[in-house]
Parts: sequence; C-alpha cells; structure tokens
Amino acid sequence: MPDSPEREVPDGSAVFPLIPAELDIHPLLLATLHAVVFFDGSDESVINDAAADEGLQYIATYLQRLKGPELRRIREDVETLLDFARQEKWPEEEMHFLRSFLNDYGVGAEENS
Repeated sequence: MPDSPEREVPDGSAVFPLIPAELDIHPLLLATLHAVVFFDGSDESVINDAAADEGLQYIATYLQRLKGPELRRIREDVETLLDFARQEKWPEEEMHFLRSFLNDYGVGAEENS
C-alpha cells in the first residue's frame, strides 16, 4: 500500500514506471498496467506463475468488455502513454509493451461497440 513504510522490493520484481497525474490517464488503466507488468514480468521467485497466469486471464476477460466511449478512451490513453514514453526515452521493451498491450489482451483494433 502506498502509505506503508518503505520496504525493499525483491530482485526480479517487474514494476511499471510511475505516471504523472498531469497526463490525465484513466486511473483504472494505470492500475491495470501496473498489475499486468507485475504479474507478467516478475520472476518465479517473486510470484507464482500459475497464479499470475490465472489473474492475467481474468484481466484480459475484463478488458475485452470495454465498448464504445470507454474503449475509445482507453485507446487514447494508451496513445498518450506512448507519446510520454517516447519523450522520456523509455526502453524499447516498455514501448513494445504499450504498443501491443490492447491486442495482447484481446481488445484488438476493431471497435467493440
């Protein structure tokens, strides 16, 4: 929790960068991105792979429910994040994650409305 005393993050933990509030990215998208990066990118010594995979499948199921204005907003937010990442010169691995995120989780290019 953010108010908890600082503890050392174990080696092998995958963490998505902190995104400034000024970008006005939907907070639930940011929470989702942070969870996905942690579950998908952390080493087995940090998180159980089977449990992480199950959690990621549920996240994908919920993302696939996005429709209409909500889906358009998420797509716009991902584009804003990509612009920010380019400006901040993020590593290519993080850029690729953002570029492929919606397709990787079954949201795809076609409008689900």
